[in-house]
Amino acid sequence: MEIKGRIHSFESMGAVDGPGLRYVIFMQGCPLKCKYCQNRDTWDLHGGNIYSVDEVIEQILKYKNYITPKGGITISGGEPLLQTDFLTQLFTKLKKYNIHTAIDTSGCFSLTESIKKLIDLTDLFLLDIKCINDEKCIDLTGVSNKKEVEFAKYLSSINKDIWIRQVIIPGITDDENDLLKLKDFISSLGSVKKVELLPYHDLGKFKWTDLGVKYELEGYRTANNEDISRARKILEIN
Repeated sequence: MEIKGRIHSFESMGAVDGPGLRYVIFMQGCPLKCKYCQNRDTWDLHGGNIYSVDEVIEQILKYKNYITPKGGITISGGEPLLQTDFLTQLFTKLKKYNIHTAIDTSGCFSLTESIKKLIDLTDLFLLDIKCINDEKCIDLTGVSNKKEVEFAKYLSSINKDIWIRQVIIPGITDDENDLLKLKDFISSLGSVKKVELLPYHDLGKFKWTDLGVKYELEGYRTANNEDISRARKILEIN
């Protein structure tokens, strides 16, 4: 049975969501409520447009010569793991074309058999560590980080490639003790290939305004180079 997916948008030439040039698919729907979200318009589970797997593959193949062999496709969102069955069908077919697959996810899901099946088909996970401090994570996203931590441990246990991502929000996610705890956690994972520190900015604030909802981090300053350098030093990453 063909499963259809609900998709927010496509980006044909992404350069920051995995290795090489990427065809990026932003899935619709997200169970988290991140106060700094730059894609606020992807939260609605009933938004976006409906596509079949074959329709998506047809779009991807138009760019195959640009994204292979060093790039690939990245599934972002929203939260991709809300549509596991659709992505499993998509990735199964993409394997026939030798296209590298990556998923950008919060990892805040139980490790069901359907999710494990998708994990097996995925070459790389861009794992967004919202905040290693669980109390802060709940306040920041509305969700505990416990499932995210277990998700990361599972990926490492099967030697699945991981890029760890952390948004640095001055006054929230840049606490030295939290970053030291994050450093220890990353060190415990054997398959982390890269750590990316993303400076918080409010360029997506207009999306909240357009939707008529309050922007949750009003008053917090954006992160600068000094903030990122300090965090990198604490985490001991180059």
